[in-house]
Amino acid sequence: MSGLVARIIEPKFRLEESRKPFSNHDIQKMIVPLLLEQLLVMLVGVADTFMVSFAGDAAVSGVSLVNMFNTVFIYLFTALAAGGAVIVSQYIGSRNNDLADTASGQLLMISTVISVFFLVICLIWKEQMLRLMFGRVEADVMDACVLYLQISAYSFPALAVYNAGAALCRSMGKTSITMYISVVSNVINIVGNAIGIFVLHAGVAGVAYPSLISRVFSAIIITAVCFSAKHSVKYRIQDILRWDSGMLRKILNVAVPNGVENGVFQLIKVALSSITALFGTVQIAANGVAQSFWSLAALAGVAMGPAFITVVGQCAGAGDMEAADYYFKKLTRITLMTSVAWNGLILVLTPGCLLFFALSEEAKQLTILLVLIHNICNGVLFPYSGAMPNGLRAAGDVRFTMIVSLLSTVFCRLLLSVVMGIWWSWGVVGVTIAMCCDWGLRLILYVGRYKSGKWKQFKIV
Repeated sequence: MSGLVARIIEPKFRLEESRKPFSNHDIQKMIVPLLLEQLLVMLVGVADTFMVSFAGDAAVSGVSLVNMFNTVFIYLFTALAAGGAVIVSQYIGSRNNDLADTASGQLLMISTVISVFFLVICLIWKEQMLRLMFGRVEADVMDACVLYLQISAYSFPALAVYNAGAALCRSMGKTSITMYISVVSNVINIVGNAIGIFVLHAGVAGVAYPSLISRVFSAIIITAVCFSAKHSVKYRIQDILRWDSGMLRKILNVAVPNGVENGVFQLIKVALSSITALFGTVQIAANGVAQSFWSLAALAGVAMGPAFITVVGQCAGAGDMEAADYYFKKLTRITLMTSVAWNGLILVLTPGCLLFFALSEEAKQLTILLVLIHNICNGVLFPYSGAMPNGLRAAGDVRFTMIVSLLSTVFCRLLLSVVMGIWWSWGVVGVTIAMCCDWGLRLILYVGRYKSGKWKQFKIV
């Protein structure tokens, strides 16, 4: 069986063993912790939604709406970390660890500054922003939104610091470090949720504070690890406390297009959540629970993103674009196989899992339908539309991925959501189908870009 899998994932053209910086064992050691880590991270969202469901549909709706809003900022931090990861990976590939140290320190510094800025913005204008986005929801849902955002905003700096440290570890291929941190972090979060909801009966606050505590814990531990002298690339105080405009420019040249791409994408998702808010509490609750299952189903594709950045980035940094092409194909095949199998498993398990959710029968049936549509399309389309573009970014082809993402999100996902969700009265089902159409369009454009070979012409370090 393992031999058959190896033949399936192996690209048609061969690369000399001496030119392979990553063996199959190396790739396995990188990917397995990434998958497990993403599974644990997604369980945080599932645990939050599951626990808060016992506080009523209004609480579920409030948490799910704010999580969509928070994701705008979270993805900006992730994009910034991804920009740093590309630069660090390429410096490692070119065997310049001193500049890799500098890049990692500058990434931590700028991540902290930006996250504190967004924290202040959210604390000052939290209610105004939420009413602008979700002003038509019921009063009890809005109250839950305001409380959840107020507490969760305090975790922004911790999230940014953790992402910066995780980017450094993944660039070195040390993905097991972030996996172990996620294990402990999730235990803290889940135990805290249980205490907050069932012991303290704190409702929305009962799931918000444990998430805050677990994120602060993760940030502290990952930062301590990244200062360790035993790693080939590490944090240095002098790199964190200074402003290196040249290095920051390199990081931001990758991070800004990626950040614009992710930021606009998430803003559109928030706009779509405003559309979802028009469909009533049952559809909002079903959509919120479905998104937790979607997050679990999508983790196979999401987890492979850092692997593309590390592997393709190091090959590009070494100037070996043939090796980069070889691993580009290999990682895409691995992603497709894993994604199809994982999405199928989550789809089979969904009806049974829903028995434990305190939702109305109508909301449960709608949730199953949403998961069915999502998982079929995600398994086949997302490896090409979500994971594979990270290989383009790792090589420096960031503007193309940004343009494709912006155009597809606005003119496919948003427009079709309005048409199918509102005009055709399909509700959240129409919004879900529009999301799948977005993935299909991206697949066509990204695969075309890869085959053109233009991504091989960029040089960023």
